[in-house]
Amino acid sequence: MCLILVAWRVHPDYPLVLAANRDELHARAAAPAAWWREPPMLAGRDLTAGGAWLGVTRSGQFAALTNYRELNAGGIPRPDAPSRGAIVPQTLADPVRASERLQQLQRTSSRYNAFNLLFGDAGSLAVYESARRQGRLLGPGVYGLSNHLLDTPWPKVVGAKAALAAGLTHLPDQQALLQLLRDEVRADDAQLPRTGLSVEWERLLSSAFIRAPGYGTRCSTILLIDRDGHACFSEWTWDQAGAPAGRVEYRFETSTRSASP
Repeated sequence: MCLILVAWRVHPDYPLVLAANRDELHARAAAPAAWWREPPMLAGRDLTAGGAWLGVTRSGQFAALTNYRELNAGGIPRPDAPSRGAIVPQTLADPVRASERLQQLQRTSSRYNAFNLLFGDAGSLAVYESARRQGRLLGPGVYGLSNHLLDTPWPKVVGAKAALAAGLTHLPDQQALLQLLRDEVRADDAQLPRTGLSVEWERLLSSAFIRAPGYGTRCSTILLIDRDGHACFSEWTWDQAGAPAGRVEYRFETSTRSASP
């Protein structure tokens, strides 16, 4: 997962709005979102390591993961580290208070290559950034997370956050949210992050929706949970050319109830 956008307790009718893209090698097999038996969550599945990048439970709790990219600071991934995809199912398998989960992550995150985790529900939201070995609870707002720290002002994060804020006015219509996830505008070279990749690759990765040799946006996900606990989970999958390759949608009732923000 390389772009996660969350509007938390901003919209009067939808306390949780999430829009996300998963970017990955096209050769890495994955299954579309479906209900898992263990843990009982709705998520896609990485068929190489068995993990997930984003999941939600019937109680309305979600977790979403991005890798952290900073090769310049010695952040070269360790080939022997366990898959970061295990963190999402672990987070959703045993619901605990967000503050307790942050403490657990602080104890265990060094096992993995660097990652960021956004998790919560309509009543709480938290982020853990393993590069800092720190986490915190978040207040109401619009947040963006790519392959760096929360709200790092990479051009695609800044643009996507603004588009999400504007798209909230169209809910429950999801087209504006899907459109921002399909945005292929690349940043000017002067605005590109400098994370240790070549300029050519920084350029390719600078758009919200990525098409690159052997790599790109594999799926886009929108999760809406309204103030009465009705959830709508929509996922679009994309082929190597960036064309539609499938779509699933799940609607279910959660135990979440929320007052107006």
